[in-house]
Amino acid sequence: MSNAEIEERTETRSKISCTAFQLFCQRGVKSVSMDDIAQFLSMSKKTIYKWFDNKNEIVVASTGAYLSDMQERCEVHFQNSGNAIEELFNIMGMTRELFNQFHPSLFHDLQKYHPEAFKLWMQHRDDYMFVKIKENLVRGIKEGLYRKDLDIEVMAKVRLVQVEIPFNPQLFPPHKYDLKRVQMATLEHYMLGLATLKGHKLINELKHIKEEE
Repeated sequence: MSNAEIEERTETRSKISCTAFQLFCQRGVKSVSMDDIAQFLSMSKKTIYKWFDNKNEIVVASTGAYLSDMQERCEVHFQNSGNAIEELFNIMGMTRELFNQFHPSLFHDLQKYHPEAFKLWMQHRDDYMFVKIKENLVRGIKEGLYRKDLDIEVMAKVRLVQVEIPFNPQLFPPHKYDLKRVQMATLEHYMLGLATLKGHKLINELKHIKEEE
């Protein structure tokens, strides 16, 4: 395969997978067909099948691309945050934006119908999110913003569970609870539970600033 062909393959696969993920976020994964993807792209199914063998392959590719992009965005927030609490607020803003896009059934559909793609989410959670949460906890303790007696391993695990809780339809039926609302409530509860008096003051200041923006 020539360099031009490799470049075409990469660009076309990226275009298809990114567009497909937009549809998955809007409608859930199960309800989106290959016809829907083709129509949304103004592309024939024959062209899509030239680059992908089936829908599952698109789901896996689009999930991987999304997680890679999200990780890059998170790194920007981590690098530009002045302290651990500001870091959480910046991530909270990104989370609010992301959850505005997600269909409530997205994770359920991946887990039930596309285990390979769901495994990518779990790897991202365990290999990236868990490490970053622990780093934030260590940083906050050093800065005097989080309590010194925190069990870092346990609290990091608690936070991971909190991230997944809003997607549990038994606990939070999507017709009754907004994903963003639940995610924001759990993150604020987590943050306030970590904070020292100094941390609480900073949280209130940043919260006031965000509410005025």
